[in-house]
Amino acid sequence: MTDERSLRIALIGYGAIGQYVDNALREDPQCRISSVIVRPAKVKEVAERLGSAVQVTDAIDGLTERPDLVVEVSSHSGLQDHGCTALRAGYRLLVVSVGALADDTLRTALTAAAKYGDGVAMIAPGAIGGVDALAAARQGGLDWVRYTSRKPPGAWKGTPGEALCDLDALTEAFVLFEGPADLAARTYPKNANVAATIALAGIGFEQTAVQVMADPGASGNIHEIEAVGAFGRLTISLEGRPLSENPKTSSLTAYSVLRAIHNETAQIHI
Repeated sequence: MTDERSLRIALIGYGAIGQYVDNALREDPQCRISSVIVRPAKVKEVAERLGSAVQVTDAIDGLTERPDLVVEVSSHSGLQDHGCTALRAGYRLLVVSVGALADDTLRTALTAAAKYGDGVAMIAPGAIGGVDALAAARQGGLDWVRYTSRKPPGAWKGTPGEALCDLDALTEAFVLFEGPADLAARTYPKNANVAATIALAGIGFEQTAVQVMADPGASGNIHEIEAVGAFGRLTISLEGRPLSENPKTSSLTAYSVLRAIHNETAQIHI
């Protein structure tokens, strides 16, 4: 029997992360997936998979039960399609596709929608650590912030990096991109959520320096942050492992979504 006092969660998207979160919460008495928003072409398939206990629809406006938390685990387009509607309705929105916020127009629209509906958008740290320290350091002033992404060459197939070098023939690290975080997010939208998160936490998109590298010596996806400011110096290096269900998805991103959800029901937030 479902506890009506449990946290009602609406998922935007039902890919690898959405399915992981759904499975992880199946036995949690404090949280439940009450609805899922997917593309129109996917509604029937997902509805058959989830059964009648979960409403599956293609629009936030179509929800029959008001969620306590909307969790975007889709893509940049998913946030663009549904983010403003969720915020205008006054929902708490957890954002995973942070790279979409490199678009000034979308960021402005989401801010306006949140003000109009008294909603709030929360950024999931995703595949990187140290976001809290960087955001705290910003309060005292930051001189510079640099983010370096190193991934095995195969991880960059299907991206603009394919046109810059022979990914299969690399014997040493090759720089695919060097520039500001906003351009990095637009150039590599499937790999730039971390760059956008760091920019939002630190000194902004234009001031955050990003380097993207294909590195045959990298055993996984390596994220490095360097920052200097009034607080001192920060250096973080994190090598992430993919989610077992999908090698293109960071396991830490899925875990960060679970952490944010559990904080919604916890008496002590960490």
